[in-house]
This record gives sequence, C-alpha cells and structure tokens, in this order.
Amino acid sequence: MTRNLIRAGTVSIAGLLSSVSTASLAQVQDMLPSKDDVANRFTSDHYSPYAGRNFPTEVLWGDTHLHTEVSVDAGTMTRMSQEDAYRFARGEEVTTTHGLQAKLSRPLDWLVIADHSEMYGLMPQLLGGDPEILSHPQAKAWYDELITGDPDRVFNTAMEIVASLSQPEPPFESAKGIKKAWREYTALAERYNEPGVFTALIGYEWTSQGGDNIHRNVIFRDGAEMANSVVPFSQFDSQNPEDLWSHLAMYEDRTGGDVLAIPHNGNLSNGRLFSVSNFDGSPLTEEMARLRARFEPVVETTQIKGDSEAHPFLSPDDEFADFDTWDASNLNGTEAKTEDMLQYEYTREALKTGLMLEEQMGINPYKVGQIGSTDAHTGLTAVEEENFFGKHSGVEPEPNRWEHLVIEAPDPEFSIYGWKQASGGYAAVWATENTREAIFDAFERREVYGTTGSRMLVRFFGGWDFEASDAMTRLPADIGYAKGVPMGGDLPDRKSDGAPNFLIAAVKDPYSGNLDRVQVVKGWLNSDGTRGEKVYDVAWSGDREIGADGKLPSVGNTVDVANATWTNTIGAPELLTYWQDPDFDPSLRTFYYVRVIEIPTPRWTAYEAKRFNVQMDDKVPMTTTERAYTSPIWYTPKG
Repeated sequence: MTRNLIRAGTVSIAGLLSSVSTASLAQVQDMLPSKDDVANRFTSDHYSPYAGRNFPTEVLWGDTHLHTEVSVDAGTMTRMSQEDAYRFARGEEVTTTHGLQAKLSRPLDWLVIADHSEMYGLMPQLLGGDPEILSHPQAKAWYDELITGDPDRVFNTAMEIVASLSQPEPPFESAKGIKKAWREYTALAERYNEPGVFTALIGYEWTSQGGDNIHRNVIFRDGAEMANSVVPFSQFDSQNPEDLWSHLAMYEDRTGGDVLAIPHNGNLSNGRLFSVSNFDGSPLTEEMARLRARFEPVVETTQIKGDSEAHPFLSPDDEFADFDTWDASNLNGTEAKTEDMLQYEYTREALKTGLMLEEQMGINPYKVGQIGSTDAHTGLTAVEEENFFGKHSGVEPEPNRWEHLVIEAPDPEFSIYGWKQASGGYAAVWATENTREAIFDAFERREVYGTTGSRMLVRFFGGWDFEASDAMTRLPADIGYAKGVPMGGDLPDRKSDGAPNFLIAAVKDPYSGNLDRVQVVKGWLNSDGTRGEKVYDVAWSGDREIGADGKLPSVGNTVDVANATWTNTIGAPELLTYWQDPDFDPSLRTFYYVRVIEIPTPRWTAYEAKRFNVQMDDKVPMTTTERAYTSPIWYTPKG
C-alpha cells in the first residue's frame, strides 16, 4: 500500500519518516520506486531538458594571439611579462608599462600567449643582464646602449634589435637562451592552467620576415612535457610555411601529440596568404594542399591590424564589407597594394578559392573556420572599445594617441597612425568543458567563431530537416544537433529534392549594443569555374522590410559621440530564425556562414576624445558596428 502511494505521489515526507522508524532498511528500500517505475512515468528517459546532453553547451572566450616582453618587437616597448598577461586575462587588475591601472570587464576563459619564435625571450634576458646572452659581443653592445638611459640611444638600439630579426641569419646563436625561455613559459602555462576555470594553451607565433604577412600562430593541445620536446620553429629555421607544416607533422609523428597553426592578417599579405601557389611560386601541389588542410583548420579573420573578412572591391553589393579596412600596402609598407592581390587576402575569397581547388585536386586547403584575436603587443587582451590598450606599449591611452605613429613605413603614405587601429577581436569556442583538450578539439572541428571585440552568443546549424517552428525553441542547440550539423561542419548527403535549411540564434552581449541583423553569407563555385556570392538578411530587429532594391533599411543610430554613449532603444536583444536557401543549385559546391551585426556604438576613438577632451580630425571614425563571423557550413554535391 505504502509503495503504491509513493508512486502516486500522495505520501507525505512526515508519513514516510514515521514508517522508517518502524521498518527495516529492506522494507524502506522496498517503498522507493524502482528505476523502471520512474522511466515508465515519462515518454522520454529524463525529465530535465539538460540531462543527457553530450554536445558543446558553453561558449568559451579567449585570444590566440597575445604578445608580451618575451617577443623581441614587443619587448623593446613593453615590460608586461607572461605572468602579467595570464593574471590580466583571468580578470586581475594589473599596472601597465606606463603606470596605468588596467582590468578586463569580464575575465577570459582561456589564452594563448603567442610570443614570436625569433630569438624567443631575448629582451628580458638582455635587459636582465643574463651572462649567457651577454657573452655574445653583439648582445653586450646592445646591453651597454640600453642601460645608458639616454632616450635616443635606447630607441635607436631597440630599432636595431628589431631590424636584426629581418635578416636571413640571427644576430647571434642563442639556442640555450631560447630553450630556457621556452621552458620557463611552458612551466608558467602549467601553473596557470586550471581545468574547468581557466585554460592556458601553449603556443607561439612563427613570423616569416618580410613585408608580406604570412605569419602563423602555433597552438599545442599538449602540456609542457610534450611541448618541451621542441623549441619554437622560427624564420631562421625557414621562412617557408610549408617547412613549418612539415615540422609540425614531425612533432605529431614523434610524440603522438596534436598541434595546429592559425594564419592571420591576410589583408596585409599582398596576395600571398590564400594564394593558389606554393611558397616558391610554383603551382600548388596536392601534397601541400593536404598539409595545409591538416594543420590550419581556422583563420584569424579580424584583429587590431584590420578586418580580413571581405573587401568592397571584391564584394561591391555587400554594404558591410568595408569595415576596418587596411588595404594600402603590405605589412611593413614596402609595397603598394594592387587590386589583383585582394582576392588572395580575404577569408570570403579564400573560402571560394577552396571550393575551386577541391574541384581540381580533391582537397580543400581553405576549408577553414573563422576566429578573431588581438595581436596586441602589450601583454593585455583588452580590446573592448572603452577599454582598448592598442597595438603596442609605445602608445598607451593618452590625449594624442590617435595621431601617433603605430607602424612607420618607408613611404609615409603607407604609415599607420593610431586612429586606424581596430579594437578587436576575440575568439569564441563552443566546447564541452574548459580544458586544453576540449578547446583545441573545437578548433579542429571548426566549431568556433570570431568577433570584433563584443561577446555576443551565436549558434548556427545546417541540415535538410529544420522547420520554421524550430525557431520557436528556447534551446536551439537541442534541435540543431539532433537535426543537423553545427558551424564548421559539412551538410550530410542530400536525400530529397529540398534545399538546405538553417537554424540560427544570436544573443547580444549585455555590455554592448543590441543586434541590428543576422546575415547568411553564401559562396559557390559555378560549373564554368567562376565563383559567386550573395549576402542574405535573414533576421532583423524592428518592423523594417526589405525594399525593392533588395536592401534592408538602416537600423538607425543612437550614438552620442560627444558623450561617448548610446541607447539600446533600437535593435533587438536576440534574434532566432529559420532560413532556407531560396537560390539553391544542388550541382554546385557551396558554403554558408553567418555574420551578425550590432547597432552602431561608440568607437574607441570617441571614448578617448571624451576622456581627454580632444578634437580629432574629420577622417577619424567615431562609431563602429561590432560584428561576429561564424565558421561556415559546406555543401558538396554527391558524386
């Protein structure tokens, strides 16, 4: 009788406790419902909608591209150590090189300190008077100049040190110093790596010297014990990225470890980062295409040195393509940019090129996800517009930072001034947990996206079976993973005559602007080898309607530039939608990715004009539209 009442839910706790006092343990256990009884009460095997989930359920925010004093170029200006960088990323307050107090609005979840591999650790060792380093005459001469305290002599020596790294050979042999600095770094990463709380991924930047930016950030899935079996591969080992990939392959084969490389700043490569040639200019080989596809699953689409998603020359119908554009020259301003270079510099074009190469050779070396990161040389992952510490510590926040030189080129026309810096970006990872393994695995399956500094949440799923009613759910991932594939994936084989459909969800960053719109960017390879693209507005705020010209009217602008503020009286806090491709051709290779645009908000220049009471030139932009770029989803015709 008692057991039946418990099943019916009519026995009080007091009644159950009173029965315990007179019953044996076996009798009490007999009163409890069996597992079968519980399972049979519901049509599913659980009541909680969160039970049994085996897919990524949280976004982890981080930066794959931060430099400290250990990088030679940064170390000539910053005194922020690798430990300072970890402390700051974890949410602690630090004192900057010039004595300012700095803190993030919210801690990051993970970080890669990617100091340059060339002469790794030289500046701290040199300034600290390391005996091993000072045993080299060139190092001793530099040290003697640096300790004079004379600003001109110190500056000229610093520039000489940086310039020495662009030569074919290092200024002196420093294998012991590099190994020492690398092991100090990996040990520090182990100390700050706290699974479930904060992840310190081990990495470095391989910097192929020269004006054309074809640099890579190398990231290990492994801990210090395995990473210490190598030292950072540098341009003194080879300036050829193909040799870097071969080096990474040897590391994996020898250790059983896992490593990847992330290209960045295609916009400053003068047509070299996403080309259809090998490094030596010969036609791209299948072997090199496979190596690249193996080690480069994602690209850094946006950062301080400009945005590399799209260019208005390549995408003239895309009203949002001209965003933080740096397109005058290559990285160091030694060669002017020409229009024929642009198609090999921007991620959207690289995705199209990948479709073409896959058609030709059966492998897509540009099947890549998208992220953002900082490339800050300050030790500070601070890129929010109101908390932007810039590219390097030579120019920290001050009244005239906007007009100071950041990159000086031989031709003044190509020099970059402070106001041109973009305040971006961050990398968002959909992971199952905050660990090295889970974050790295998300990169490898491309379930990642990038933003220009905002922390909006974005989900993107593709399939054949989504319905409009699926967009009514408050748990889009449940349906998304059940019916389709997430960002970074491939659509399954087409089984009917329908077009692919997508489930998309975006939620605003509570510290930033409301959402203006969600767009799907589609690219394809035509049967004649030409390539196409189209940008679809698929969800937007307010009661706007797409006009006869096919364009969605502007969301408006509430920015008060003089006071560096705005109101969220326009836009939407979230946008959730179902979309089916209305122009689908099942015979064409195709990709889709999502771009989310926020309403206009003050740019970092507006905040500084307000704080320092300065009047900037009319050419200086004072507002921005923060955005997110997801990894694509690909469609490949069957057969």
